[in-house]
Amino acid sequence: MSVGIDEVGRGCWAGPLVVGAVILKQSLSGLRDSKQLIKSERERLALIIHEEALACALGWVTPVELDELGLTAATSLAMRRAMELLPARYDEIIIDGSINYLPDEPLARVLIKADASVPAVSAASIIAKVARDRYMMDIAAEYPDYGFERHVGYGTRLHREQLKLHGVSRLHRRSFAPVRALL
Repeated sequence: MSVGIDEVGRGCWAGPLVVGAVILKQSLSGLRDSKQLIKSERERLALIIHEEALACALGWVTPVELDELGLTAATSLAMRRAMELLPARYDEIIIDGSINYLPDEPLARVLIKADASVPAVSAASIIAKVARDRYMMDIAAEYPDYGFERHVGYGTRLHREQLKLHGVSRLHRRSFAPVRALL
């Protein structure tokens, strides 16, 4: 059995970095990279994944942790946190991308575009994206001036404009150049 791992939010200017880790019993219909799905499809599939998968876990890293550790170490930490929550046994870990963020894990390997070709990685991509987006939607109520419910922390023109108007919040990643420039 394979663990599929993918991250969401690496490039965001605000909010957490989230890693999904999934072990599937069997492939599920409709799985693909979360970026290729509309919101309603992602949410529907996330429910099915949580119900049907052998195991699912999420690893979260806060903006403060990311700023303190740096992006690479923070991604590694989020992956380790997700893996620690998996109760099932597995034969390999497939990480989407070209960087092995778990270099001390002998079962880990990387695969570029695994989120589009490996069902467990697609599932990990979906649950991480849905969880992170929900978090950003919920937190938007505490920070109504930033438009988090619309851009979920990504570097859009709206986000840049709101940052200039309202300054840097506790959700912002201060180590990221566009945010750091406004401090």
